[in-house]
Amino acid sequence: MTPSVITRGSSMLLAFRAENARSFREEVELSLLATRLSDEEVVREIPWRDRNRRIGVLSVAGIFGANASGKSNLLKAMDDMRRHVLASFRHGRPSGGMPVHPFLLGGDGDALPTTYEVDLVLNEVRHEYGFRIDSERVIEEWAYNYPHGRAALLFHRRGDEVQLGAAERAKGRATLDILRPNALYLSTAAATNHPVLLPLYEWFMRNLLFADVNSRAFRQAFTAEMLDEDDQREQVMDLLREADLGITGATRRELDPVMRERIMEALSILRGEEEGSGSGSGSGEDPIEFEDFEVRLKHKSAAGDVELPPMDESMGTLVWFGMIGPVIEALRRGSVLLADELDASLHPTLVDILVRLFQSTESNPRRAQLIFNSHDVTLMGDSGSHTLGRDQIWFTEKDESGGTRLYPLTDLDPRKGEAVGRRYLAGRYGATPIVSAGQLERIVGAIASGPEE
Repeated sequence: MTPSVITRGSSMLLAFRAENARSFREEVELSLLATRLSDEEVVREIPWRDRNRRIGVLSVAGIFGANASGKSNLLKAMDDMRRHVLASFRHGRPSGGMPVHPFLLGGDGDALPTTYEVDLVLNEVRHEYGFRIDSERVIEEWAYNYPHGRAALLFHRRGDEVQLGAAERAKGRATLDILRPNALYLSTAAATNHPVLLPLYEWFMRNLLFADVNSRAFRQAFTAEMLDEDDQREQVMDLLREADLGITGATRRELDPVMRERIMEALSILRGEEEGSGSGSGSGEDPIEFEDFEVRLKHKSAAGDVELPPMDESMGTLVWFGMIGPVIEALRRGSVLLADELDASLHPTLVDILVRLFQSTESNPRRAQLIFNSHDVTLMGDSGSHTLGRDQIWFTEKDESGGTRLYPLTDLDPRKGEAVGRRYLAGRYGATPIVSAGQLERIVGAIASGPEE
């Protein structure tokens, strides 16, 4: 199969970089560019610098490593960048500073700036956007694109000084009139409907979805709403049946007006249209739960279909239900889905299904991307087959300072057909916990020999 070609209007993330962000003290980079080790069938070809030259991009990247090694922090750092773009102007106060999550184990992280940067293709044109902030203000911010193969300035901000590009200078000056030290220029430009910068802002709002345990109720509400739409309902039901959970159908009862309003608020938070705590409610009320969505799943039994109350559904069923909505949304829009602990409460077969939905050109024609972390080594494969290609596997491990190091499997020159999963568990690539069996035995022995209560 030859690599597919991007359709007009599509977008893909090429790379994400951050520095002094969460557990990353030094600069970290996650690249989604294909390499010489790529599996040809999963590479998507997109325009690069000019429309006559193309480069391969990957639809999936998986991050593996020991507990507390920083896997989740990479996804959280990406979500932090998104939140700054969406909220720094709309929800920031003139004297409120900026919420930052610097590296805290080195003693000076909170005194140093935090940097975020993305490379992406948007409407067939490569864009670079990034910013450097501290807890008080924006120190630097920049945006460039490559419409004709050479970098074109959109804007470059250094403190209070902003250099504007040639396009839409009137809108650029209008943005300057309302710009605050603690608000991003991109976030402010969205408020003035800057025609050149608005698509970049909307990429963060519509094309970057974060799925973690705190957003599960939001995601379940998202899936529940899809049951009310005929075309999306069938997609939801197909994925419920594909999971072999014994589900044969689903019903949705009418919501009371108060709960309807709360669920609409939750969906706005998930889409980035409003700010929220991630608890399932943005108003300080009790968190919403699965039973609030008035969804009843029908299960196959010897006596026929049986409708179960929500409290009797398994955790695996609820987790899968909460993933279906964002997955369908990402595939429909061509978005980037960030999935924290993708394998939590899910069988490896279901995780494999999700990954393959993004790998396949048939189920993913709009070039959606999945970036996830996991402990499921079956995705790495053995010498016979694999789900992830060699350049789709990344590792995290802690260094001596307590900071996280991110590195790709390709740095270790894996051979084609290498039993990556088995070698990873054997510690051949690092990124595994260092555990002393003898020490554990001594600890357990001390506990067992202690005085009885």
